[in-house]
Amino acid sequence: MIDKGRYVRIRRTLLKPEDRSSNLPEETKLVPYKMWVKGYLQEDSDLFDIVDVKTTTGRIETGRLKEASPAYKTNYGDFVDEALKLRDIILGDYYE
Repeated sequence: MIDKGRYVRIRRTLLKPEDRSSNLPEETKLVPYKMWVKGYLQEDSDLFDIVDVKTTTGRIETGRLKEASPAYKTNYGDFVDEALKLRDIILGDYYE
């Protein structure tokens, strides 16, 4: 049981695959469009229940409860070899 007032993360599906735009890449069209929101739980609930949360800006959002006390995670994606090549092109002989 997760208590009312706890900071949580919810997920809501905004568009099903069949409702997505037809001019998207094929692999994108095959998956639903989802939204993740963090906020304060408005009632005692269990994981995976449909719940309401109040965001830090005061909006009420509804979605499936996915996580209690979510951590702040920053990720800029996987390493890309081409980024180093671009750096070398831009900086020229600086690092040689």
